[in-house]
Amino acid sequence: MTTSVATLLASLTSSLAPTSRPGALHVVRRVPGKDCAGFASDMHPVLQRIYAARGIRSASDLDVSLERLHPVGTLEGIHAAVDLLLEHRVGGRVLVVGDFDADGATSTALMIRALTAWGFESVDFLVPNRFEFGYGLTPEIVALAATRSPTLIVTVDNGISSIAGVAEARSRGIAVLITDHHLPGELTPDANVIVNPNLPGSQFGSRALAGVGVAFYVMAAVKRRLDERKLTPPGAPSVSRFLDLVALGTVADVVPLDANNRVLVSQGLRRIRSGHCVPGICALLDIAARQGGDLTATDLAFAVAPRLNAAGRIDDMSIGIRCLLADDPLQARSLAERLNELNLERRAIEARMQADALSAVRRLRDPGPEALHRSGVCLFDESWHQGVVGLVASRVKDRLRRPVIAFALAGNEQLRGSARSVPGIHIRDVLDSIAARRPELISKFGGHAMAAGLTLERARLDVFARAFDEEVGRWAATSAGADAVETDGELSVHEIALETAYAVRGGGPWGQAFPEPCFDGVFTIRNTRIVGERHLKMWVEVPKTGRSFDAIAFNHIEEPERFTPPEGAVQLVYRLDVNEYQGERRLQLLVDHVLADPRIGNSVA
Repeated sequence: MTTSVATLLASLTSSLAPTSRPGALHVVRRVPGKDCAGFASDMHPVLQRIYAARGIRSASDLDVSLERLHPVGTLEGIHAAVDLLLEHRVGGRVLVVGDFDADGATSTALMIRALTAWGFESVDFLVPNRFEFGYGLTPEIVALAATRSPTLIVTVDNGISSIAGVAEARSRGIAVLITDHHLPGELTPDANVIVNPNLPGSQFGSRALAGVGVAFYVMAAVKRRLDERKLTPPGAPSVSRFLDLVALGTVADVVPLDANNRVLVSQGLRRIRSGHCVPGICALLDIAARQGGDLTATDLAFAVAPRLNAAGRIDDMSIGIRCLLADDPLQARSLAERLNELNLERRAIEARMQADALSAVRRLRDPGPEALHRSGVCLFDESWHQGVVGLVASRVKDRLRRPVIAFALAGNEQLRGSARSVPGIHIRDVLDSIAARRPELISKFGGHAMAAGLTLERARLDVFARAFDEEVGRWAATSAGADAVETDGELSVHEIALETAYAVRGGGPWGQAFPEPCFDGVFTIRNTRIVGERHLKMWVEVPKTGRSFDAIAFNHIEEPERFTPPEGAVQLVYRLDVNEYQGERRLQLLVDHVLADPRIGNSVA
């Protein structure tokens, strides 16, 4: 019997007591701190306000030179990691086991490139195919790895939850170095060495490192030791040569851009803009029609990372890693074209799955006995693709403004789920609480505050969904809620200008926990049209000024056949963008939300 997402939602909803449901979105403006007088006098005043609202107090807080990085030697376990790696430099065989996402791919490529360039005799990589092996260093992956006779396995962007896999490797006489950034559970693997800034008791200055950031720190320590011992091969690259990979992996994994990560991303972007990056990144940028000289972190996040991630979602991340390892531009281009093809396939699959999910959710949100009154939502359909459920969970989460887990079949009556959360609800801790209360429900899980993965038996899905709703409800009762949209306030009509857009673009890198600036204001819609089936193109005017602007809301239209274009006065939440067309650069408003005019409370479609 086929299980559809609509059937699942209906069965679960009917057995749940009403809890919370999304209310109307409302704007909350970030408030700049009082002490923000330390900026340069020539800094754009809008950028000064933006920085002050993010806790930046002076120009020194914006210093992104490499000297501002937390010292390499302060990351716990790093000296022991170097000792272990150097034991296997000559006569050993190092096998890097990565993850199947962009963070894992960049981490793997960085380590392979660095170790090979610095005189390690035998370095290879292995990345699990998610459809055959699942996530992490499992006993099955260790068995496959053993056929290559490694003397040392190094995990990147995984391993902290691989207790059985590490035990299997050690039983075979293979040493294990774990480099990871995911949150550990109650037990940690019995690896030879673990490097993870999120281990309990860690005093390292940043817990926000991505997996590729941890790999970079370990490689920096290796290079320092080799230099001290005069073992570095002539002409070997410095560790800074690999910052392009660090920037891509850090942005792709949506980790918080704290001061340390802003340095890593900024330095990596500088290398890419100047053309000093691996041929694979250049090829992916070229296919995405992104110019290296004007590159921003947003370009990495929305143009490069999805194409790289497509390999792990649809096929095998080995394709992506080989693209990042290719030194021949023609080979890199060929692999990048294959990644682009996989991304187009991924987009088609995602569109179908998203339509299924949103259609079912819409029916259950309509007034009636099956109205969706839940704090946390679980979705499952037998036809769904295991590699794309995380994207569907993210899209539905954005619509519902509630944590969402989307599941797909994983064989042997097992389900694999990808969870996405909202601010104020730590999704990995939610799963941890469920596992503590109901240990029989979840086979395994792991992740971060905003995203997590889990495996459970199909027969337990209904019970798990109820437990998930209840636990999220407990969190939601004390959180600020997901119905608020944070903005950087209202711009004057003179500040809505190309100059401001350039100032904001150059003020990054922007990302998680250091959000790209967005603004709100009341506009009168003068004209609308639908482009590309789901995008709303608008011409909007600032009331009583006569100033009008081009605006577009991407993916604003869920169901074109039911859509009624907004009209009259509305409140827009928007970002400033520079639109290039036929050699001309013009200001464009990128609209994130179309809300009711707060002055009169009119409704908006």
